[in-house]
Amino acid sequence: MLRIGSIVWGVQDMPRAIAFWTAALNYKLRDEPDDDWAVLIPTEGQGVQLALSLVSSERARRHHLDLYADDQGAEVARLLALGAARAEWNYPPDADFVVLSDPDGNRFCVVAK
Repeated sequence: MLRIGSIVWGVQDMPRAIAFWTAALNYKLRDEPDDDWAVLIPTEGQGVQLALSLVSSERARRHHLDLYADDQGAEVARLLALGAARAEWNYPPDADFVVLSDPDGNRFCVVAK
């Protein structure tokens, strides 16, 4: 089973983005942010977290979904069978995610949870 774990939003000014999205959504920082990464969660109750990722691209297509999977291999196989494609990606050695593209070419990640 898959569920949305994070919406990852590309931003060019991290402090400004944190200030805006925490106020706009009534969210708070989950942890101390890095220079290039911050995770926001609802101030109260449950909800999807918003991860902010520092990007240099000005293109609009800077966003993607992180889909959390209990069985990452099975979910990747299932999504590929449904029409997803593996995206070329330079993975870090400790990557817990697989980057796929939907049939329209929009990238998303399947994260091992």
